[in-house]
Amino acid sequence: MPLESSPADLRKLGEATLDLAAGFIANLADRPSHDLSPSAERFAITGEPNELTELLTTVMRAAEPGVDTAGPRYLGYIPAGGLVSSAVAHLLALVLNRFPTVAEMAPGMVAIEQSVLDWMCAEFELPGTAGGLLTSGGSAATLSAVVAAREDRLGADSRGATLYVSGHTHLCVAKAARVAGLPRDCVRVVPTDDRLRMDPRAAARMIDEDRRAGRRPFLLAGTAGTTDTGAIDPLGDLAALAREQGLWFHVDGAYGGAFQLTARGRERLAGVAEADSVVLDPHKGLFMPYGLGTLLVRDVRTLSAAHRHDAPYLQDLVAGDGLPDYADHGVELTREHRGLRIWLPLRLHGVQAFRDELDEKLDLAGQAADELSAIPAVHVPWRPQLSTVAFRLREGDRATRTLFDAIRRDQRIFLTSTTIGGEFHIRLCVLSHRTHAEQVNEAVAAIRALAG
Repeated sequence: MPLESSPADLRKLGEATLDLAAGFIANLADRPSHDLSPSAERFAITGEPNELTELLTTVMRAAEPGVDTAGPRYLGYIPAGGLVSSAVAHLLALVLNRFPTVAEMAPGMVAIEQSVLDWMCAEFELPGTAGGLLTSGGSAATLSAVVAAREDRLGADSRGATLYVSGHTHLCVAKAARVAGLPRDCVRVVPTDDRLRMDPRAAARMIDEDRRAGRRPFLLAGTAGTTDTGAIDPLGDLAALAREQGLWFHVDGAYGGAFQLTARGRERLAGVAEADSVVLDPHKGLFMPYGLGTLLVRDVRTLSAAHRHDAPYLQDLVAGDGLPDYADHGVELTREHRGLRIWLPLRLHGVQAFRDELDEKLDLAGQAADELSAIPAVHVPWRPQLSTVAFRLREGDRATRTLFDAIRRDQRIFLTSTTIGGEFHIRLCVLSHRTHAEQVNEAVAAIRALAG
């Protein structure tokens, strides 16, 4: 096939690929949730052209080992759904191949992307000065947030910079600080309460102590849904503390932020509207394929102040008629158009469809917690605040590990584990748009049968 495909060749390529994709999705319910055996094949590039059918068969073979993150029984880590309408939008965006980091280069496509960010800012009740950026994921979004906070609160001199997390804050915050050039000891870990939420009073004491010791506190990171258990920090209290102390208040909502679309989620995330920055991952709570993160900031000027640079070869560009140059908002100067991957599904399915799916996940997690708590051998220490249930066997770590290993060996349900307070816990997280009561009931039944 030549590099420039004819319309006939393009249709052949598209039809063969879509047939394969349709067959894959049709069989998801019957597939094992995981196959953790290593792949011995390396799929070398030989330099010679190959037949399309052969290549597509090879791709499917390559996808066999590992975890079926597209499937309905993927209940580990934080699931991503892989919404097909978003994948179709991605294909179209890549074929159009517009350059969306500078508004003048693709004003219509930038307007589509900006409409997604405007909608998100409205959902989080951020002020008119708010704006943001679509990124490859929460880690990249967090890096830009930390850099913006450092520049806004400390200026050019970052000596003594100190930021505050809890023991359940996602590692991307500490990693972002390190990548941003801050020393490892700049990250201070605040104790949590008995619900695994950051303790605002402990944070206040640590901030005061650090100031007296010559440190320069600049960022307080709250979490809207921890990876371990889905715990939500007391965001309102942390926002008030940050304002009082002059700190940038960052909310990591990569997992739980999308629940802001629901009435229950909005109530549980109370205080998030006071954040200086919010990160959420559409490839989690909006069920999109991997590769979509979002950074929202209270004042978009803080992003451009931290990231904007000029060069002589950009002198031909003119302002984009009120549209932003995303190159000024983050670290990427060349980036694909990401907005269509969210805009098309929201417009095609309607926002209410996403609200309903998220409400269902909250219901299913509560149901799973109730049914697991009813098993005498099982202990559920924390009521789920979002869609994650952490549990263990009353006999202790050894029995819990044995149960976990047995579930993994069966390959029907994929769960993951964590250690909290020195004790081994199993996690069940419901978030894929393909996961419904049938799959959650199957997981609970397997646990009940194996727990004794």
